[in-house]
Amino acid sequence: MLRVAGLSAWYGEAQVLRDAALEIGEGEIVTLIGRNGAGKTTLLRCVMGLQERSAGTVEFLGRDLTALPTHRRVRTGLGYVPDDRGIYAGLTVEENLLLPPRVGPDPWSLDRVYETFPRLKERRRSPGTKLSGGEQQMLAMARVLRMGARLLLCDEPTEGLSPLIVQQIGSILREVKDQGVTVLLIEQNVHFAQSVADRHYLLAEGRIVESLANDELRARERDLLEHLGI
Repeated sequence: MLRVAGLSAWYGEAQVLRDAALEIGEGEIVTLIGRNGAGKTTLLRCVMGLQERSAGTVEFLGRDLTALPTHRRVRTGLGYVPDDRGIYAGLTVEENLLLPPRVGPDPWSLDRVYETFPRLKERRRSPGTKLSGGEQQMLAMARVLRMGARLLLCDEPTEGLSPLIVQQIGSILREVKDQGVTVLLIEQNVHFAQSVADRHYLLAEGRIVESLANDELRARERDLLEHLGI
């Protein structure tokens, strides 16, 4: 579904990505694992066209998106959920959901959103300022799905959340997958990554150095936690 090849990017004089490459099949959940500063967020932003690349290509569903601006990538079915979640604090949950245009190939109805995210239905009249971190994360994901994303790019969706809410986010990701949505997520929580993902890419100093199946990740968990500094 997604193929990234030879992707390189710089911030000023510092090279953040070095010839990064990955592939994701339709219906998979895949994680990007690496230390802070390894280039994970930059990779997602390059895929979305939010970060300028110096080399490499991005293909989605067989189409070369490398030269397309972000808004046209969204129309193909890419959806980005940033780590700051981007919730409009002064709007209610439902207003946040209804504000963005439905531009992707498979936009969700409001009823479908509420069926998958029942907590958002309960809180639909609440302003963004009254939402917990977990509710904000659910809203950020639901808003992108309502716009029509077929591939979710999620930047650390469990960061700062309680263990119970992390479990809820995991359940939602698995349900979204069952509904045909593909997910690429940055995740520092190795246990959570094991619980939701099919495969894992390990980034180090801007390079994707390994692709690991779940059983391989489990077998090397101690070494990976040490590598990540956790």
